[in-house]
Amino acid sequence: MKLYGTADIYITKKFLGTFFYAIALILSIAVVFDMAENLDEFISKDIPGMVIVTDYYLNFIPYFANLFSPLFTFIAVIYFTSKMAYNTEIIAILSSGVSYARLMRPYLVSALVLAIFSYTLGGYVIPPANRTLNEFRQFYIDNNNRVSVERNIHRQIEPGVYIYMHSFSANNIGNRFTMEVFDGMELKEKLTADNIRWDKETGKWIINNWWKRIIHEDYEEFEKGYRMDTTLNIVPDDFKTMKNEMESFTTPALKKEIKLMKMRGLNTVEWEIEKHKRVANPFSVFILTIIGAGLASRKIKGGLGLHLGLGLLLSFSYILFMQISTVFAISGNTPPLVAVWIPNIAYSLIAFFVFRWAAR
Repeated sequence: MKLYGTADIYITKKFLGTFFYAIALILSIAVVFDMAENLDEFISKDIPGMVIVTDYYLNFIPYFANLFSPLFTFIAVIYFTSKMAYNTEIIAILSSGVSYARLMRPYLVSALVLAIFSYTLGGYVIPPANRTLNEFRQFYIDNNNRVSVERNIHRQIEPGVYIYMHSFSANNIGNRFTMEVFDGMELKEKLTADNIRWDKETGKWIINNWWKRIIHEDYEEFEKGYRMDTTLNIVPDDFKTMKNEMESFTTPALKKEIKLMKMRGLNTVEWEIEKHKRVANPFSVFILTIIGAGLASRKIKGGLGLHLGLGLLLSFSYILFMQISTVFAISGNTPPLVAVWIPNIAYSLIAFFVFRWAAR
């Protein structure tokens, strides 16, 4: 038996062709609805048409293509497999001596192609596109409302060096600033100040009305002053957060940023969820492919409509399950890795039983 025969190529073409057709169709509809929703904004703010196309829609399309890829993988599998079943093509293939497990080979190869496609898009292509898309929305539509500043800031800016600020304002001023230097568990220096301000021209921090305590083994020193120019391992952008900022980092940059955030004592839950999703979502393509093929490979009363209905029900329940588990992770009750992978584990069990049922 050939490793990849004529029937395999036929199924692969059907699978990938149906998938990309479905994605193109839904993206066309999404673009039309988005344009209708934002047309007033585009016109009222006199945004150049070329900027809308290059900075907005050319970056909008890959994001939504990847977002909907698991759903439309499922729908594509159910649609073309159901048509094959009702045209008795599945029966003909199985009657030629091909086992159901062997029949699944072109499905899984096609799923592998789509999983690689999704992983590459999500980890390396979409993040730069999201950055451009966020900058467009921030500059033209949201009037910088997507950026917020922090309050009650506690950070480790380098090993053994911790800072605290009551608040950091949009004009790059931090109020009630404190910096502590530790050697192991022992406090060695503590500096407090009324405020700290970023000097854009020099690239340094200006500390105003400061008081410093230096602790030695046998004695302590005290210093104070009205102004101190210094460099710190922080910049103003570290205290400004943008909605869904983690989506604009490539996978290597995301991992590096999470490591840096942990060193600084920041909450990394949403960032870790994003990191794990970039692996879990492509993997879900295999699960949904097996379920879809198993459900649609048999003739049942109700035909294609019933197959599509079951497919939509299962796919939307998967998306709902993913959203619920993500909320549990953000609330702090579930580790991000577990929360992201629970839906895949649960639906892997469903895929196993559907495969066994279909193979009989």
